[in-house]
Amino acid sequence: MLAGTGSDVGKSVLATALCRIFRQDGYRPAPFKAQNMALNSYATPEGLEIGRAQAVQAEAAGIPCHTDMNPLLLKPQSDHTSQVVLNGKPIGNRDAYDYWRRGEKTGIDFRQEVCSAFDRLASRYCPIVMEGAGSISEINLRDHDLVNLPMARHAGAKVILVGDIDRGGVFASVYGSIALQSEEDRRLIRGIIINKFRGDLRLFDEGRRMLEDICGVPVLGVVPYYKDIHIEEEDSVSLEQKRRQWAEGKVNVAVVLLRHISNFTDFDTLERDPRVNLFYTNNTSDIQRADIIILPGTKATLDDLLELRRNGCAQAILRAHREGKTVVGICGGYQMLGQTVSDPDGIEGSVMTLPGLGLLPIHTTMSVEKTTRQVTFTFDGQECRGYEIHQGVSDTDQSILQGDHCIGTYIHGFLDNAPVINHLLKDKASSNIPMQSFAAFKEEQYDKLAAHVRQYVDIDRLYQIMQSDD
Repeated sequence: MLAGTGSDVGKSVLATALCRIFRQDGYRPAPFKAQNMALNSYATPEGLEIGRAQAVQAEAAGIPCHTDMNPLLLKPQSDHTSQVVLNGKPIGNRDAYDYWRRGEKTGIDFRQEVCSAFDRLASRYCPIVMEGAGSISEINLRDHDLVNLPMARHAGAKVILVGDIDRGGVFASVYGSIALQSEEDRRLIRGIIINKFRGDLRLFDEGRRMLEDICGVPVLGVVPYYKDIHIEEEDSVSLEQKRRQWAEGKVNVAVVLLRHISNFTDFDTLERDPRVNLFYTNNTSDIQRADIIILPGTKATLDDLLELRRNGCAQAILRAHREGKTVVGICGGYQMLGQTVSDPDGIEGSVMTLPGLGLLPIHTTMSVEKTTRQVTFTFDGQECRGYEIHQGVSDTDQSILQGDHCIGTYIHGFLDNAPVINHLLKDKASSNIPMQSFAAFKEEQYDKLAAHVRQYVDIDRLYQIMQSDD
């Protein structure tokens, strides 16, 4: 298990690296995270929903993703509530405070559910690369923790603690995370990895020895920060680094920064196209200047649509469209481009109905049932792939609808397909550069990540720790 001193320390990326390394070394690994909280999700081949990070890790391991890899997914809907997805299917919304009590009232034993999922997975794959969540030292939540050391105890896992040196305070966070554990749980922590180091590694040699002395746990590696390896991010924290501005000589693509944005990995392929300058913004002047405007997916379509009207972004999008700019809506963004969005049963909240932006001839009604499936579709005569995860039914049987320089689709991964990107850029880019296929690009990135981690982490010692009986 890769456990963390906090959130966003790099557990997911290191788990991805280990999945690829173990696969390269002849094993049959699989990822596992008992409980994930994220708006980035993915549809399994069976049409069920899991966290995007575990889908990425499964891809690195070279196996199909499955709900057993992430049996419990929480999708935040507000500061206080989340949709609970159990074994790939939504079971309702939960208030954060009442989450566990209400689970008991409905007869659901979440601990048993996640442990059973692990047991099924462990019967099919070895080793299991487990990932914790957030910090392992939230002692006020210890009794209800499903995903960190209680899960490691069930699995008999060796725990490697990951600390982020880039944010500062790594000595205190690593030592404190270990010191705050019970004696039983401290024995599970068998190694430390320091992540996101910048500068000359030799400057941390003494720090490494000091950490080992005060913690009594070996430091297995100090992993430098990288910039030239592209692995899909799970947390929207990364979007703060993508608030770039309009650029001369490029096709400027503005992704509207919604408060409840989901599946923002939809734009990773377009972002790395050399013809494109892609940035996230809710600045109305930036939206109007852009060549292409994208309304992304959202976990709260009506709430975000209302905010677009309040902050002037809706008006900016419509003005840009009248001036001939291309507008693309994906999933919730597709629903917003229609005539109306209604929620008569209050599934998303208290807003019952709103007019859409009126660029596409569809009306959408929110529904309890969620569509989750992988899809193939034809675009410009070529076969393409993607997946759908959406709540709400539109009065059209078309997953892709094109209007006057406007495209709406329910398909996530729509922009991972070269025919779609070339269609969007054909009249805007000064050159037509053939791109490497997305699948080949991802395989290359997984191999680069594995090589990077092999260089800085003692993998032989990690194997010794994993194989030890104590």
